[in-house]
Amino acid sequence: MNVSRRTVLASTAALTATTTATTASAAPRGHRLRTGFERLVNDGYGILRGERVGIVTNPTGITRDARHVVDVMHADDRVNLTAVFGPEHGFRGTAQAGGSEGRYDDPATGLPVYDTYLKSGRALADVFTASGVDTVLFDIQDVGARFYTYIWTLYDCMAAAALAGKRVVVLDRPNPVTGRSAQGPVLRKEFATFVGREPIAQAHGMTVGELARLFRGEFLADAPVRLDVVRMTGWRRRDFHDASGLPWVPPSPNMPTPDTALVYAGTCLFEGTNLSEGRGTTRPFELLGAEGVDGRWAAAANALGLPGVRFREAYFAPVFSKFQGKTVGGVQVHVHDRAAFDPVRTGIGLLVTAKRVWPGFAWRPDNWIDKLTGSTRVRTLIDAGAGVDDVVADWEPELAAFRAVREEYLLY
Repeated sequence: MNVSRRTVLASTAALTATTTATTASAAPRGHRLRTGFERLVNDGYGILRGERVGIVTNPTGITRDARHVVDVMHADDRVNLTAVFGPEHGFRGTAQAGGSEGRYDDPATGLPVYDTYLKSGRALADVFTASGVDTVLFDIQDVGARFYTYIWTLYDCMAAAALAGKRVVVLDRPNPVTGRSAQGPVLRKEFATFVGREPIAQAHGMTVGELARLFRGEFLADAPVRLDVVRMTGWRRRDFHDASGLPWVPPSPNMPTPDTALVYAGTCLFEGTNLSEGRGTTRPFELLGAEGVDGRWAAAANALGLPGVRFREAYFAPVFSKFQGKTVGGVQVHVHDRAAFDPVRTGIGLLVTAKRVWPGFAWRPDNWIDKLTGSTRVRTLIDAGAGVDDVVADWEPELAAFRAVREEYLLY
């Protein structure tokens, strides 16, 4: 008897799927989390039956046993996967920040891979049309920060799908830094870029499925896309990544661990300064520094008494990016109480103290900090000598309004 690789893999996928949940209700405490993809497979891909399917994904689109969802679907005769769409860093994740992999045929599956990075509107709609798909799946691990570009890839794909007459199905995954609450400034529309298309909080506290619902309801209502969200089961909003039982795959080259994701919504603000945000080290966004910075910064940051975090005087030499090959001084961020830690408040505290103790502190000349924070307010307040409490208080009214809107779209 001849047995093809596709048949064997399809049987394996079906066997794996028998362990997944069959209902959309929240699983009782102690039951394992089931991702949107697990539930899609368990249902025999019912919502995709008879359709040509494309998927927007990257290396984080994996199963519990670390197989890529594209490989699983390609091997399964119950679904007609015909295309893959790669975001920033590419489908297989080979490109650095600000790059993609272009158009190619995937060597493992033979599927055409289309590049979506920096495409939006009609240009992206034309990509979907050219691919011949009926439905666009989305399965990418987010990290919970407004300026992480994958959620805006989702937004752009939803808008383009509406133009092209395609449906979007989001396969939900956990927010690895919990979904307890939204934190930080809300973007003002005049500062919209690919690191923030619409007015949401800097740390949004939502899953990608919830964000998709919010995008459609609040920002894409004039041309609503046909949207389905395949919910998870067994996820609790207070859960961090390690409660999920899922493997961690770096969503981008400088997001190596869940610890990176934990601090990223705050310390990524250092991209908007002349200090290193730790790119080119083994601890990006946890190590921060510049030439001429010494132990006074760690002392000043610790004196703030920020909850759940301590700062260690640190010295490091980035192998690429800012200060490449030079030894710089700064801090390492050590989170000792995840539940109490507020990444955005911590990022503000580090900016305030860096400016106070290091005479060389400067914002990036293009005021990138305004794109990251969503307005000029953080930069101008810190320049005026405001303390952490004053900066945080300034965004509270807009944050409260966003939190109220956010509640309408939560699924868990």
